[in-house]
Amino acid sequence: SGNYYNQGEIRKKELEQCCGVLGIPASDVTVIDHRDLPDDPAVEWDTQLLASLVLEHIEAKNINLVVTFDAGGVSGHANHISLYKAVRYNVCKLLWAGLVLLRKENQGRCRVLVLESVNLFRKYISFLDVLISCLLPRDELFILTEEETEQAK
Repeated sequence: SGNYYNQGEIRKKELEQCCGVLGIPASDVTVIDHRDLPDDPAVEWDTQLLASLVLEHIEAKNINLVVTFDAGGVSGHANHISLYKAVRYNVCKLLWAGLVLLRKENQGRCRVLVLESVNLFRKYISFLDVLISCLLPRDELFILTEEETEQAK
């Protein structure tokens, strides 16, 4: 829920605004406030529970792209790491079984993108990290059209 510092409502609005920039309507944004999934950077969430909640949302909203944290969870945030584990270990397995059926029905598939954590130095040097990022090998390079760039702004 983003309420670790009693900022749950602020975090929810920020999430809805970010999703709006990406063309995702607020009606498709779900904030889960579950007693077994407390917002706490030191608490590791139950992988099975989280995986089932994520998969339920993917299926209900017919989602075709999931973006999640990597195994480092940005700054070692246990909740973020738990989300990565849920997507990696459980949701992907369940989706693979579902994708076989979806492909047969030509309904598409769900892709997963994993954000890359950087060390603290790179995290806090702001725009200077662009230079470092350009020099490092990468798995993906995204080039946006002018229209996509405007939408992202």
